[in-house]
Amino acid sequence: MRFFSDNAAPACPQVIAAIGEANVQDTAYDGDGWSARLDARFSQLFETDVAVLWVPTGTAANCLALAALCPPYGGIVCHREAHIQADEAGAPEFFTHGAKLLLAEGSGAKLTPDAIRATIDPIRPGVHWVQPHAVSITNATEYGLAYTPAEVAAIGALARERGLKLHMDGARFANAVAYLDCTPADLTWRAGVDALSFGFIKNGGLGAEALIFFDPAMGEATRIRRKRAGHLQSKGRFLAAQLLAMLDDDLWLRNARAANAGAALLAQAAGDRLVHPVESNGVFLRVSPGEAATLRAAGFDFYDWGPGEARLMVAWDQGPEAIGPLADAIRAL
Repeated sequence: MRFFSDNAAPACPQVIAAIGEANVQDTAYDGDGWSARLDARFSQLFETDVAVLWVPTGTAANCLALAALCPPYGGIVCHREAHIQADEAGAPEFFTHGAKLLLAEGSGAKLTPDAIRATIDPIRPGVHWVQPHAVSITNATEYGLAYTPAEVAAIGALARERGLKLHMDGARFANAVAYLDCTPADLTWRAGVDALSFGFIKNGGLGAEALIFFDPAMGEATRIRRKRAGHLQSKGRFLAAQLLAMLDDDLWLRNARAANAGAALLAQAAGDRLVHPVESNGVFLRVSPGEAATLRAAGFDFYDWGPGEARLMVAWDQGPEAIGPLADAIRAL
């Protein structure tokens, strides 16, 4: 009955089992056998050499990535409703030691090359104005929309043209890949992405996210930043074990497909109530206050997303038996 957030979902049994298997004595911090396998395993997934750092939260992944891509005196272009702007309590500015977020517009919290140009072109060169150094996009966006490989590549081309680095906040990267049925490589480095925050917690993980650099050399300085920021856990093998378990047998992708399928069923029930197309595991629909109260009285939990709108997030473990009653309740409004 809970559709408030996919963060509220349980961890996968495979993840819990992997933590148990890692509960043996090993080297501390990130020198253990599990952490040592991350680079090769993710390099296989992304079809190129990568450097991978485990971190305990998505905010840490985003902000450590941005600190690597942008100097303290620089600017980071992001959508006005991006998570790094609206929901991270100033952490990007804190981790970068002062870099400024340059806010752009776009439907469905999506950036386009034109929106980025509209933000950075008016900035005059010189020491008096913050100069852009990076772009951050969210895939899937805060409204559940998926950037296609072509859309990312268009932004990546502009970033290269302007000498900017490109970061992807992939808290729901798995859901975007599942919806688009593309390869992780095509949606990231082949399209010009320099760093990816690959989310696992929302998709069945317990407490581990992957920060991925497509230039492995960038990982070394970020290991120091991770320690300095207080995110180098002494028993890092428990985080690495979660990530490896999620990659085994494409568990990350199977979970995302299951969540997306549930959202698609809710979208069918919502009909013309939909505010945005459903391209991941989030459903945004129009409901009056009375209708929202009716759904809550029936036991359903969800997030009010502004006046007259509700956000329903489907988790990896919510199958037809969980989705069906809510779909029926929406149809009955």
